[in-house]
Amino acid sequence: MPQPPAPHRSPGRPPRLSREEVIGTARRIVTEEGVDQLTMRRLATEVGSTPMALYHHVRNKEELLVLLLDDYAARALRRPEPPADPRERVVGAAAAVHEALAACPWIVEVLTADDLMSASALWFVEQMVDGLVECGLSPERAVHGYRAIWYYTAGEIVVRATAARRRADDDRATYREQVFGGLDPDELPRLAEVADRWAPLTGDDTYMDGLRALVSGLLATR
Repeated sequence: MPQPPAPHRSPGRPPRLSREEVIGTARRIVTEEGVDQLTMRRLATEVGSTPMALYHHVRNKEELLVLLLDDYAARALRRPEPPADPRERVVGAAAAVHEALAACPWIVEVLTADDLMSASALWFVEQMVDGLVECGLSPERAVHGYRAIWYYTAGEIVVRATAARRRADDDRATYREQVFGGLDPDELPRLAEVADRWAPLTGDDTYMDGLRALVSGLLATR
């Protein structure tokens, strides 16, 4: 027995995009492929829309990156209870930022490449600057101290992330390993002494040791 024809459905309008969908798709692109692969056209294709439709949610890539920064800061940055000791307050705030960013290195790429930031992260900056001032630095020197801590933190994350990608993509000995394997102990005795342990030694997680040494050095100049 023939079936009756299916009722005709009007195509109607495509479902409206939500900001959450836009941010979630952008986050996936940068996490899997890097910031350079995120464009408004690429994002529009991924969400099944047009670049023009995206402009109802974000004006340009810069605003999109700021939204991603704020989104990640809200999800990953946890404000620790500030210690009474101002030196420890500086160390604790820097350590919290490092922990959050180390889990998502592309954030550091955005923060160091452009004049972008997450307003949600300013609480941590405040803790570092205020702690340095309470330890005796002028506000100006405290800002310079914060900058040194940020450079150290960002640099440590970038170097580690780059090395990890290199090892994941190619398990052959690196050029550095080849060079260290053939050092002349008469010319470079100290390096030759630790040459066979250079890779694991430089791979050790010494961020906190370096951070405390840096903060001590900053405060010694006050």
